[in-house]
Amino acid sequence: MTISYLTDMDGVLIREGEMIPGADRFLRGLRDNDIEFMVLTNNSIHTPRDLSARLRTTGLDIEPERIWTSATATAYFLSSQVKEGTAYVVGESGLTTGLHEAGWVLTDVDPEYVVLGETRTYSFEAITTAIRLISRGAKFICTNPDVTGPAPEGILPATGSVAALITAATDQHPYFIGKPNPIMMRSALNTIGAHSENTVMIGDRMDTDVKAGLEAGLKTVLVRTGISNDAVISKYPYRPTRIVESIADVADSVLDPFGEHEGVTGATAPGGADAPEASGHGADPGVPED
Repeated sequence: MTISYLTDMDGVLIREGEMIPGADRFLRGLRDNDIEFMVLTNNSIHTPRDLSARLRTTGLDIEPERIWTSATATAYFLSSQVKEGTAYVVGESGLTTGLHEAGWVLTDVDPEYVVLGETRTYSFEAITTAIRLISRGAKFICTNPDVTGPAPEGILPATGSVAALITAATDQHPYFIGKPNPIMMRSALNTIGAHSENTVMIGDRMDTDVKAGLEAGLKTVLVRTGISNDAVISKYPYRPTRIVESIADVADSVLDPFGEHEGVTGATAPGGADAPEASGHGADPGVPED
């Protein structure tokens, strides 16, 4: 039996800069069983190398090649559309590095695309340039639809909020690459050579992780260590394949996370209330994006 994993980062493996108990054991189980995996995040600020270093300080050793950000997914998507194209970028090193490594030229002179990512320092000048270039015909791409992000002082406007401002000025809507767009899942699967029917998505959000997993044809595990609680879960017309308290509940059953194969070494059945029946995984749930 072949299995692979896609797992969200924040709310699943780490929370507020600390490792969630069991995350190290989960990753060790993947490596001990030679299971392919990729860690996903809608964060487009940091490069995979930066995130790998940050994760190491929490006790999690994850190679940069195992981290798939909305910025790397954006570079992957754009390269599938145009080889070594041109783009005007509003964003930080995670996005600019990803596009540079894909062979793209970053310019504000007649670019084919305007690519909007997350940054802590959105400038009026950069947004104005983006608006003018889109008005002149540049295609509009956005790394992810998140409208706010966390900060010590409170929430900050994020990519989705700035995208809405640009749309209001240009009447052009962006194509969002990050979750819940299943293209982020599919590009990650292609990168590790995995197939959707044998892959499990682990996340903490119904509106992004579970939705994208379902639409990409993956079985899904929802952890309660992040955003979604029972009240939130009940509002959605679709269900994850399994609900658990935390990643620790999956760590000892990585070969068979849903208890489907008797006699698999190291596998434990989820059992009880933590194992709702699968509901149409792999089908389009037909709900609006957040």
